[in-house]
Amino acid sequence: MNLRPRSLPALLLALALPLAMLTSARAEAITVAVAANFKKPAEEIGAAFKARTGDDVRYAFGATGQFAAQIRNGAPFDVLLAADDTTAPALAKAGFAAGSTNFVYARGTLILYSTTLPMTRDGADILRHGRFNHVAIANPKTAPYGAAAIEAMRKLGVYEALQPKIVEGSNIGQTFDFVATGNAEVGFVALSQGIGAGKGQWWVVPQADYAPINQSAIVLKPGEGKPAVKAYLDFLRGAEARAVIEKYGYTIPK
Repeated sequence: MNLRPRSLPALLLALALPLAMLTSARAEAITVAVAANFKKPAEEIGAAFKARTGDDVRYAFGATGQFAAQIRNGAPFDVLLAADDTTAPALAKAGFAAGSTNFVYARGTLILYSTTLPMTRDGADILRHGRFNHVAIANPKTAPYGAAAIEAMRKLGVYEALQPKIVEGSNIGQTFDFVATGNAEVGFVALSQGIGAGKGQWWVVPQADYAPINQSAIVLKPGEGKPAVKAYLDFLRGAEARAVIEKYGYTIPK
């Protein structure tokens, strides 16, 4: 068959279309509810996962406790990346998640963060002197990092004195924004947020001053049986994702 040169592009397009349609048909989109402290690494991991598989990851970021309430009320998330290791098992026990899929994907670190105060001395000393108007924490009822902040302040013996200065964010992302914008001179946030911001100073709160923040992942009922969900969690456990997680200051318990 003789082909005129001008018909060749049309032929190539015709051959390419079925392949593109096949790739599109195989690609999936999954929805993942993510604790706000994990925003930066989750976005990097999602982009790398899509580049590897073609599957799209749609994230929602917020407080773990708020997500738990939404999931119990029928929110159609496929996966939960919580900021603690108690919410996921509780959801599984109540029938909203697959307990066998639960695992700890990261252990978080609490820091005292500021963009205005120099953290050149012990953060506990800064807290004890209290030369600031506001200290920001996440809502301790819904955000594990907020609960850890109160635990640390009690351990340091400063909680009662600082109570009048405490301002609460609805989640750790809003708490970080309070400090980043100067609405609070200092705040308790996640190390990953300080690293991700690339600005400000921080003091790492001693691990002995609060319970370990083990962050667990679990497949929720809407995500059961979806190949892309399994592939995403496999990717989250893999070397490429682990490198991103550790880059943002998390450790991964063995």
